[in-house]
Amino acid sequence: MNKNLPQQQPSEEVDLGHLFKLIGKVFDRFFRFIGRIFTGIFGVILLFLFFIQKHFLKFVIVVVTGVIIGAIIDIKKEPEYISTMVIEPNFNSVQQLYNNIAFYNDLAKAKDFSSLSDALNITDEEALSIKKFDVESYSDENQKILLFDQFVRSLDTTTQKAIDMKAYLENFNSLDARFHTISVIASDNTVAKKIQPAIISSISNNSYFNLRKDISDSNIKLQDSLYKKQIAEIDSLQLLYKRVMLKEAERAVQGTNISLGEQGTQNNKELSLINKMEELKLGLVELNEERGNKSSILNVISDFPRKGVREKGLLKSYKFLVPSLFLILAVLVLLMLSLNRYLKYHSKRP
Repeated sequence: MNKNLPQQQPSEEVDLGHLFKLIGKVFDRFFRFIGRIFTGIFGVILLFLFFIQKHFLKFVIVVVTGVIIGAIIDIKKEPEYISTMVIEPNFNSVQQLYNNIAFYNDLAKAKDFSSLSDALNITDEEALSIKKFDVESYSDENQKILLFDQFVRSLDTTTQKAIDMKAYLENFNSLDARFHTISVIASDNTVAKKIQPAIISSISNNSYFNLRKDISDSNIKLQDSLYKKQIAEIDSLQLLYKRVMLKEAERAVQGTNISLGEQGTQNNKELSLINKMEELKLGLVELNEERGNKSSILNVISDFPRKGVREKGLLKSYKFLVPSLFLILAVLVLLMLSLNRYLKYHSKRP
């Protein structure tokens, strides 16, 4: 057995050496491959820079021409103004609001200015100035979390445990947001203010939403009366407890024994009444907030301004759009010409 051991060690050393050589070759090929990639990228960058250098004057001429043409278009085009209003829909009226705004926008796109003027109670000329309507939800993460908290509180304890906040936020419906913005783009900077009453009344005059509001008002009044009745009853109980305590204090002065257990029980009852009173007062505060929030079918948080603001930005300016388009077209045309010359050159080679 001992004679076989020296014969195995050289074989193992040879195998390990061969393995390390293989690993070295793999790494060498990998780094060469990476090097070829970087060399190729560097070559492409150089070719692009040579291309820019060769046609630089042409690009300058194209861009300057585009800026001039874009400036002329900007001067001649009709100015457009944007006006925004923030509202808070109540009684599930948000879907109807979105439907109405989509209807107005379809009329503006179809250039049916007669129907648009009738729907918004404005003149045909004012309706002609309207270009676009838009409505979207206005909510951040904090508002979404508050809505989630309100939603969870409305559920029973068993259902609350099955609700996942992350899933709720990921599947958040924009219609569930508390605030929404209505935007109007028009060439007349005063028309948005004129159509605000018509937009509001189209929702406020809905019989279903008015019925929901009347029911809500009745429920709030009923809840308010219940709170006040409970507060009055607790006041009466507190007065009763005070009288009992005074009588017990008189008995103590006269030498009558008072049970500590009874006194402790009475103190606990009075403490529970105080806690209940605090809950009712908080309930009244929340009820008053609800009454204020639901005083209208649509709460206008921010009105349309008296005059809209002119739309600005690079993407709205032809001085940027036209030269950008010209430059892209010039690059494509020159690249195609260069490619055509390259193919002709290689086709002539033997």
